[in-house]
Amino acid sequence: MKLIIAIIQPHRLEAVKQALAEVEVFRLTVMDVQGFGRERVQSETYRSQEFAVNLARKVQIMIGVNDEFVDRTVDAIVRGARSGAEGQIGDGKIFILPLEDCVRIRTGERGGEAI
Repeated sequence: MKLIIAIIQPHRLEAVKQALAEVEVFRLTVMDVQGFGRERVQSETYRSQEFAVNLARKVQIMIGVNDEFVDRTVDAIVRGARSGAEGQIGDGKIFILPLEDCVRIRTGERGGEAI
């Protein structure tokens, strides 16, 4: 089992969800997050004062999958989150972590069956 964490642009969430549905991945958790990577610091104006915005709004997706779903899940996220054919700085990152165990609270099932 693996835990896949993807940080993507908020406007690409629906495309990622659609790409995941096409590969039969339907369970996910979505969180609003802020952070920065290679994107440039942007400036905004508020009440005639200019200030730097150094944290970009992103969306974090967490998906627990069995090993046989890892590649297709990652490929679907890349397909849905990439801007254009070659992508752009700021499209996001995907982290794949080992998932030691999973427990379904309702039934007590453990491991891959609980996912």
